[in-house]
Amino acid sequence: MQTVIIDYGAGNLHSAGKAFQRMAAECGAGQVVVTDRPEQIARADRIVLPGDGAFPHCRGALFGLSGVVEALTEAVQGRGRPFLGICVGMQLMATRGREYEPTGGLGWIAGEVVRIAPGDPSLKVPHMGWNDLVIDRPHPVTQGVRTGCHVYFVHGYHYRVAAPEHRVSHADHGGEVAAIIARDNMAGMQFHPEKSQSTGLRMIGNFLNWRP
Repeated sequence: MQTVIIDYGAGNLHSAGKAFQRMAAECGAGQVVVTDRPEQIARADRIVLPGDGAFPHCRGALFGLSGVVEALTEAVQGRGRPFLGICVGMQLMATRGREYEPTGGLGWIAGEVVRIAPGDPSLKVPHMGWNDLVIDRPHPVTQGVRTGCHVYFVHGYHYRVAAPEHRVSHADHGGEVAAIIARDNMAGMQFHPEKSQSTGLRMIGNFLNWRP
């Protein structure tokens, strides 16, 4: 069993790698590898796509790696391998992002990534720091996680899903922002589970045990 974290120069790889390796050891979930090699991505049993920074930059970095998007798409869409996107890695599943300019995403879960516009003008953007999760519907990645658990966010844009049933959880920042989305064998977390202490580690473990 091997979980691959994709290295495309746009993610918090050190802390993410450590958190996934720790939970893989605790869960007996095999090996965790950080790589940009298409052949390893294609063979992976599970795939994690992290992401930090602006949507267009992350999209360009991912698509700029020869063979990586093709291997990722074949593994996730073709072979049904469990997939987790983190922060901008989640946003890249969208139809498009609207940061700076309209930019096409992977198009795996219909929706757009738009700037957070809090109803309370005193709230700052980016949305940065700890916030409460509100669980909208049950999902294997949130097993044992309840409404009110704290997770750590750093983002100025949020994923507005086209179908409400694809939103698993949200947080409030002067309005609802999607915190977890999911469809079929794909899930995404807008917050950073690797920085979210016991709650985040619990969800990483849930992902490593998930068999969609």
